[in-house]
Amino acid sequence: MGRSMILNRLSPQAPDALLALIRLHAADPREHKIDLGVGVYRTEEGATPVFAAIKAAEQRLVDTQDSKSYLGPEGDIGFVNALMPYIFGADDPAMGGRIAGMQTPGGTGAVRLALALAQNAGVKRVHLGVPSWPNHAQIIADLGLELVTFDHANPDGSANLDAVLAAISGAGAQGAVLLHACCHNPTGIDYTHDQWDAIADAFAASGTFPIIDSAYQGLGRGLEEDAAGMRAVLAKVPEAFVAYSCDKNFGQYRDRVGAFYILGNGQAELDTAFSNANALARACWSMPPDHGGAAVRIILSDPGMTKMWLAELDDMRARMRAVRNALAAAGRAGRIDLTPLAAQNGLFAMLPVTKEEVATLREDHAIYMAASGRINIAGLTMANLPRFIAALAAVAG
Repeated sequence: MGRSMILNRLSPQAPDALLALIRLHAADPREHKIDLGVGVYRTEEGATPVFAAIKAAEQRLVDTQDSKSYLGPEGDIGFVNALMPYIFGADDPAMGGRIAGMQTPGGTGAVRLALALAQNAGVKRVHLGVPSWPNHAQIIADLGLELVTFDHANPDGSANLDAVLAAISGAGAQGAVLLHACCHNPTGIDYTHDQWDAIADAFAASGTFPIIDSAYQGLGRGLEEDAAGMRAVLAKVPEAFVAYSCDKNFGQYRDRVGAFYILGNGQAELDTAFSNANALARACWSMPPDHGGAAVRIILSDPGMTKMWLAELDDMRARMRAVRNALAAAGRAGRIDLTPLAAQNGLFAMLPVTKEEVATLREDHAIYMAASGRINIAGLTMANLPRFIAALAAVAG
């Protein structure tokens, strides 16, 4: 008897739309093409450079690292601890010993671990504002959790506070609410300080479990400003999970540098949760890649390198703010009102264009963007902005 065949039981999966867009852009011979699809920071010259601070830290690693032996599923705890003052506040980054963390393969690994641990703790439904980062829904589905969506944004470009408050109050004991800490992907629409206070109060009153994804700290209004809303929530709840990414604010996209933090209500509870997180990590990736986390640890432990990193982060944020302000100053492009973009944050924004208009922008104007209308703000420069606005006005007239 021959061996049974299993691969023919698989169904073909749709290719990743963003990867297809990357290939189309690369194959386009037009010199004036504009790439607004890939979610990476770009300079005014169109480069995605390695941070000078990262280069310096990597050189120190080359010079001083004496082993590449295993670290364990929790990864580089020095890296995890070094980030905590920036995430949770310098006064008491461990919040009285209530926070424990571990390194993960990127922010994606942290989100996956947060959702898997929440599931093991009894969460069955995850409430998510949409549109959202596509991998949120994919991870939720892969784990077999129920996805319950609500509208993240209002038509005027503001955050839909009523929708998130309703989700929090209605989630129930088996529900969790997943929120972006700042620089919302894909809309760029963040909650205001007053709205975060209302969200924190709602979590405290309802007992709903918060999961906060912080992937862009420092790219919106500033390191402290971008963490303020998350901190407001953590100050009022007994338990929460935080998924953190260094891929963007340290420019370590391919090195996959992230961290997962647990806020617990006591040491025994925290120890138990951390042991479960370790077991999940061990079964999933065994242990995270060390190099990128070690570089971040070195930067944050050296005042000179820290200053260098902060200056680079300031430059990134200032450039994206200048692009947003220039877009907003243009007013309208055809039927599209660009003025709300000035009040939004981070790498991304959503334009109300149809799939057909996106295709026309690509085919007739060499402008590449996601079919959803999401654009990467950092793909625009002061040189190509006028042409982008004129093309948008022509297509969306």
